Amino acid sequence: QAAVVVAGCWEIFERIGMPEGRFPLTQAALYLATCPKSNSALAFFDALSTVEREQEPEVPNHLKDANRDSEGFGHGQGYLYPHAYREHWVAQQYLPDAMQGKVFYEPSAQGYERQIGEQVARRREAQLAAMVESDESMPEVLTTSPTDRARDAWLQRAIASSGRNLAHVRERLFEAAQIQRHHLILDLNAGSGLLTWEALRRAPEGGVWSLAADADTGEALRQQAQRLPEMERPVILIGRPAELVELLELRSEAQIRFDAVLARNLFTAHDLNIASGDSTIAVLIKLAGKLQPDGRFCLAQVLPRRSQRLYKLVDWSGTPSGLAEQVEEAEEGIYMTPDDPLVNWDLADLERLFIESGFKDSQLQVEKQMDQRRIQKAQLDRWFGVSYSAVGKTSYSDRLGEAGLSKKEVKAVESLYRRRLKGQIVTWRSEIAYLLARG
Repeated sequence: QAAVVVAGCWEIFERIGMPEGRFPLTQAALYLATCPKSNSALAFFDALSTVEREQEPEVPNHLKDANRDSEGFGHGQGYLYPHAYREHWVAQQYLPDAMQGKVFYEPSAQGYERQIGEQVARRREAQLAAMVESDESMPEVLTTSPTDRARDAWLQRAIASSGRNLAHVRERLFEAAQIQRHHLILDLNAGSGLLTWEALRRAPEGGVWSLAADADTGEALRQQAQRLPEMERPVILIGRPAELVELLELRSEAQIRFDAVLARNLFTAHDLNIASGDSTIAVLIKLAGKLQPDGRFCLAQVLPRRSQRLYKLVDWSGTPSGLAEQVEEAEEGIYMTPDDPLVNWDLADLERLFIESGFKDSQLQVEKQMDQRRIQKAQLDRWFGVSYSAVGKTSYSDRLGEAGLSKKEVKAVESLYRRRLKGQIVTWRSEIAYLLARG
């Protein structure tokens, strides 16, 4: 804005001359002397230097000219037009794979740039969460081999607009939590920090604690927090929800009480099994005891039992009679497995669990979510991989065999899925439960 003011004052000076011209010159000098200063525009030269040094990485396919090689090489496929989305922005990959995570522009905390900085930070956090987190809408019961999450997670999730969806989940949770500036907040399942960083913005006069499930996650959060002034950093704990009370005691914080506890997908981990009953109830009772009177517990939980069915994604015309029905029955059976803690519960079990744990005024809402998702070869390979005993899971194809399909029939299903799904963008449906309860 200073450039606009100075240009305007200069134009006035040119028109009126001296001695009155000293007034617009004075106005320009005063504006420049008192306005906030930032040299963040130098980020342009950092980006330019990086492009000059690293000329090898490929431009992402969806940014290449679709008029030339779209059929042979998939150029232009999957491009998401930003102006078709809310606020004319979409979480899509624009940097080459080798440069993912590289940050050039760092808005300062001065003037209007502070507001820009908050917007940029929120979007980067949603993108980061979309890139590094495991697939929540499709439980691991459909896959077997250990996945390389960094390999194709970004493209997969960018095409699915997952960054945008995660930002929506974040907004819903904070709307329910009704955070005030002085509140003390706990992010119970911190992950990439999607909720942690937003909590810091909303409660600058209170405090934020984050519970990371493992050392790698905790270290990543701590490295990100190093950018903040020491007094504004979150307190990061490493452990499981069941260990929270003991972790607080180790820090001599046994008496601490939170105004709000927020969590995403608390029950996708095997150590908090809704169907197990007593042990999970005991953990939730401890968590309730860490809330202030009338404190809020806000949870967003993907419902794996209600996630997208693969058999609904393909056209079964031309397949042997009865095969479609067999696959449907087998796949539905996966989500009804009584001894699998990922899927042996549903909405009513979640609600009952919180009531039995002593939470008050529980409110539960379910929201359907639809993504546009590209099915990659790596995804198909995982669905139709071989058993992997090291993680104790079986693949989708294994499950079909257990349900009575012959090897020949399973092979026919695999061939059909690969032929009709590979590289295709499909509508992927899932459901998220939002729970608000009081301690």
